[in-house]
Amino acid sequence: MFVKKQQRLRRARQTRAKIGELKAVRLTVHRSNYHIYAQVISAEGGKVLAAASTVEDQVRQSLKSGSNVKAAAEVGKRIAEKARSMGIQSVAFDRSGYKFHGRVKALAEAAREAGLKF
Repeated sequence: MFVKKQQRLRRARQTRAKIGELKAVRLTVHRSNYHIYAQVISAEGGKVLAAASTVEDQVRQSLKSGSNVKAAAEVGKRIAEKARSMGIQSVAFDRSGYKFHGRVKALAEAAREAGLKF
């Protein structure tokens, strides 16, 4: 495994350990070069409660590319709507070791604007 990826995964483990101590529902993000994915995972950590990504048909039709800030903001808005419809008001944000910058930041800010509390 590459050193850069190992460092990201180490940061992700530290974050998830802290969120696990808090026993909080978490909003986790994964980004690839072409898409961005978001999931709301239960406090026990074993069940995905809601998911949204740029792979979904509705999102793909409205966007030209799945790998930009605009697409990430759309996914953030969708995941917040899905979580709120399930009665989830607040989550712990798990950025999976990625910097809070660019697409990850856009997704988080859009989810906050749509009513999700971090």
